[in-house]
Amino acid sequence: MPRSSGSFELEELLEEWEEEDRELRELRKRRVDREYVASLPSRLREAVELYVEQGNLRLACELSGLPLDEFVEVLRRAGVWTG
Repeated sequence: MPRSSGSFELEELLEEWEEEDRELRELRKRRVDREYVASLPSRLREAVELYVEQGNLRLACELSGLPLDEFVEVLRRAGVWTG
């Protein structure tokens, strides 16, 4: 059964997003200051590592227990904030 053009376009779009996610994850991994992240308290370190791996700001911030502006500052110091 042939796929509809809408289905094909959706699959292409999803593939593009997945590729963008991979590229951004690799960028975050290359830029991260591992020494700084290792010096953080465990909860905050885990939150930064989650952000680096998944790019999920909301979840990582929630895990950190910090207000958003403070968590973003930690990400900046860690070298991974691209926003």
